Amino acid sequence: MFSEKKDKQPQVSERNIIGKNTSFTGDIISEGDFRIDGNVDGTIKTSGRVILGKSGAINGKVECNNADIEGKFSGELIVHSLLTLKATATISGDVIISKLSVEPGAEFNATCTMKGSVKELKNDKSSKEKTA
Repeated sequence: MFSEKKDKQPQVSERNIIGKNTSFTGDIISEGDFRIDGNVDGTIKTSGRVILGKSGAINGKVECNNADIEGKFSGELIVHSLLTLKATATISGDVIISKLSVEPGAEFNATCTMKGSVKELKNDKSSKEKTA
């Protein structure tokens, strides 16, 4: 008869944009997505997606869930899910990722560590190979 209504906050995806002729120096912490077409020197930490446009450049540290790179990145890049490098991307530094997608033409000059679900191989001793 009576139902309890739980107050759930709708998850709003914010989009933050750093424009083409904009330079930013400092640290950014957010839960929204970022589109960067300008220059950033510093740290970006978000649970969303970071999109680095063709004219964009980041020098510093980025930690995010997903990233699409078309511009220049130098520093430490930590992507918890998928890193996509477009043909115009230039990456240097240290990269820690779960999944990687690289288009032909992208420059990837970084030390790369892939983390994620590692499946352990087990020897199944119950099934033995039979020969004739």
